Amino acid sequence: VQLQASGGGLVKVGESLRLSCAASEFRVAHRAIGWFRQAPGKEREGVLCISTSGGHRYYDDSVKGRFYTSRDNVKNAVYLQMNSLRPEDTAVYYCAASEYSDCTPPSESFYEYWGQGTLVTVSS
Repeated sequence: VQLQASGGGLVKVGESLRLSCAASEFRVAHRAIGWFRQAPGKEREGVLCISTSGGHRYYDDSVKGRFYTSRDNVKNAVYLQMNSLRPEDTAVYYCAASEYSDCTPPSESFYEYWGQGTLVTVSS
């Protein structure tokens, strides 16, 4: 089982970036998918989650109104659209597949499969 995150890079403050998370050996349609990030020197934390029905649960209030996630069940992928990026959004971003179809609290224990992470750097 694999999750492949991609799309990270270096952007300037206020710019946008879209991350992709491609799954293999399981269907994203059957699991809630969460996005997490780990900033330099900090613990990994939850950002937001999308349920199998398309509902969102934000784990980090600082991204509300700026970050959105969507799924493409045909392509078996999930996307994280990040707008109005800030320097504090700099982190390695991970996608993870939950054991459940609904979004759970942001405890990593609910998430069974993890991507390898993709680095997003926002310069001021």
